[in-house]
Amino acid sequence: MAIGRRPGAYVCGIDAAMDVIGGKWKVLILWALHERPYRFGELRRQLPGVTEKVLAAQLRELETDGIVHREEYDEVPPRVEYSLTGRGTLLNEALAPLGAWGREHVLGGEVPAH
Repeated sequence: MAIGRRPGAYVCGIDAAMDVIGGKWKVLILWALHERPYRFGELRRQLPGVTEKVLAAQLRELETDGIVHREEYDEVPPRVEYSLTGRGTLLNEALAPLGAWGREHVLGGEVPAH
């Protein structure tokens, strides 16, 4: 699946990547899903302050971009889990140095590495 909501409009690779991870919650969604798959409610509890509407929209965008996989189980009650795709795992790995920079230069090493 090709990513590109603005074909031809990107200036560089960073611009394209920022289009995929832009938004307050997308990087935090990636961070949470790095640990394990989550159901919607569980994921929402991992991200205090996010509304259901915003979380649903951000997950849809990440799914459209091939970063997040949505698995629907044929059960009663219905169960849906979200997990990272291979592309999402690679994106998380690419973001790790940025997280390390933030811990060192902004937080002063206060937050444990992910």
